[in-house]
Amino acid sequence: MKLFLDDIRQPYDVFRLNMDLDYYKNSEWNIVKSYSEFVDFISKNDIPNMVSFDHDLSYEHYLPKNQENIDYDDIEEKTGYDALKWMVEYCKKENKSIPTIKFHTQNTEGEKNMKKLLL
Repeated sequence: MKLFLDDIRQPYDVFRLNMDLDYYKNSEWNIVKSYSEFVDFISKNDIPNMVSFDHDLSYEHYLPKNQENIDYDDIEEKTGYDALKWMVEYCKKENKSIPTIKFHTQNTEGEKNMKKLLL
């Protein structure tokens, strides 16, 4: 089971950008578009084998001030960072392994912040 978090794109859109075959077929992915859909999906279906994260999940996230030195306390809508943070905490609490993680976000600062959560 694979989970794809993105407010706009589909897995095949990512394949067209980077030719990563994991994204070739949309039908292989469960697609969620928000933090709440992400949490609901995992809560109902358990941890997938692979999760691919976008960072920016709403218009607010695309603003220039949220592309560098991101202040997560100043953002109303939860980001992919928040989703990954929730999943890491969930895995620890439930004594589950963290799945294979991929990042397809175009927000380089957000991706860097998400990668720090996995250290």
